Amino acid sequence: MTSTDLVLPPTDQQTPTAALLQAPDVQAMDLAIGDMHVMLEQHGYVIAVYPTGISLAHERRLHAVRSVLESDRIALLKVDLPPLGVAVLVRQLRQLSICDFSPGVVASSARLLSHYIHAGALMSSVTKLDRVPVSLKTHAKSWVPGSQFAVLAGPNPQLIKIGPSAEPLAGPEFGTHLVVAKGQLQSEWVHQTLAPAWKVQAIQDATLPADSSRWWGTGKLIEFAAYLPDISVLYQLVSSVRRETCHWCGMELIGDRCGFCSSPLPTTENRMPSSGVLNHGAPAPPRS
Repeated sequence: MTSTDLVLPPTDQQTPTAALLQAPDVQAMDLAIGDMHVMLEQHGYVIAVYPTGISLAHERRLHAVRSVLESDRIALLKVDLPPLGVAVLVRQLRQLSICDFSPGVVASSARLLSHYIHAGALMSSVTKLDRVPVSLKTHAKSWVPGSQFAVLAGPNPQLIKIGPSAEPLAGPEFGTHLVVAKGQLQSEWVHQTLAPAWKVQAIQDATLPADSSRWWGTGKLIEFAAYLPDISVLYQLVSSVRRETCHWCGMELIGDRCGFCSSPLPTTENRMPSSGVLNHGAPAPPRS
């Protein structure tokens, strides 16, 4: 991980923690290379997850370290989720890392699991929000004192103005837990309205990630993310997807892109026939 506040506490005693990949202004290049080398020696493979909002210098550092080590055992996964959603995804990958999946399957499962994370925020203003489409009418409403907006960044972007007649945000159609991180906004809407509407099974409070204010365009927010918490369900979900072998680096993968070398899976007409069925899109999670 590229920030300590993106490492959520484990949900059980088996879930391992995550290593921190420091920014260039914090750690010298030779030390970063040394730390990565040690991790490769200890664990065999490294799956580095970082958000799209990371600084360009930090992203270049990650690629430079991998290039210097000339290692094909380092996966660099750039995730387009809000900060709290990234933290949830990282914890799920940590859970999967102790299962009997190969490193390639764990890395490529990040794209699959992202579809099942409902990440959003309650905000007092959307005037600086550029991650989710906002109409001019909604922008104008944002200037009205006391206005609040509920925004869903994924899996399907949505924005509503909080009010008595407002339709609830479209939530997950499967059992989830909800993690909530409060910023400078004071409201019980997430706990008292959203959680019951989404029928979440449990709520966990977390510290607001440092980058959340920049991602959402305001510090007056409460960030939230609904997710699949049960490792058995995550295991079944990943296991249900057909596995392939990357034609470029030879790693095992699920989905349409290798998690280690980012090479896309060849189109169907360019692949050898198989008796299996190719699974397009994200499968429905198994019923718990």
